[in-house]
Amino acid sequence: MMDLAEALAALEAAGTEQHRQINLRHGVTAPSYGVSATSLANLAKQIKVDHALALALWATGNHDARVLATKIADPARLTAKVADTWAKDCDNYLLVEAAASPVGRSEIAPSRAKDWRDRKGEWVASLGWAVTAHLALSDGIDEIEARGLLRQITREIHDRPNRVRHEMNGVVIAIGTGIPDCRQAALAAADDIGTIDVDHGETGCKTPDAYEYIEKTVKHRAQTRTRRR
Repeated sequence: MMDLAEALAALEAAGTEQHRQINLRHGVTAPSYGVSATSLANLAKQIKVDHALALALWATGNHDARVLATKIADPARLTAKVADTWAKDCDNYLLVEAAASPVGRSEIAPSRAKDWRDRKGEWVASLGWAVTAHLALSDGIDEIEARGLLRQITREIHDRPNRVRHEMNGVVIAIGTGIPDCRQAALAAADDIGTIDVDHGETGCKTPDAYEYIEKTVKHRAQTRTRRR
């Protein structure tokens, strides 16, 4: 077991100025120790699941502590109240995508995704679409809903805030790769949408081409199955 003071001390010891600067380039404005993704993963593996500690870490307001919180939280114990607090607190895409994982694996995922997707705020809406992508990849969305989401994305994506566009694109990919009966609809949506303009700031990150990504993933899976026979 590790308490809050020990967890924060471990985060501080793992932090570097180099990664603090990387966090800044990725839009992190909250206090940060500058802990790498690898170090965060290793620390989470050491702690395992500790929901109480996760809540305490999030409450500190420190970026790295909050990312660690998402890795050790128990999705089965995640309430809508806590998830809504996390959504409200998200202020950069690294935290959005970290928080989407435990929320996306929880029982409240469908309700939170639906509630957040159409919010005006960039980060809450981004989280809603990121959770939707998790659902599409884990049988959490049926074919009818998936097709409706594809229609909505096609209509709205170019007019939504910057990072929301990125996450909506991720949902097209998730539906195309995670729901076989909707693959052609996802490809058609990707074709209709065309190029998506997303500003990734001073980073090397890119928003993938959904059409190419879906086709490449499906092809890779087919080749993998063939080699296993």
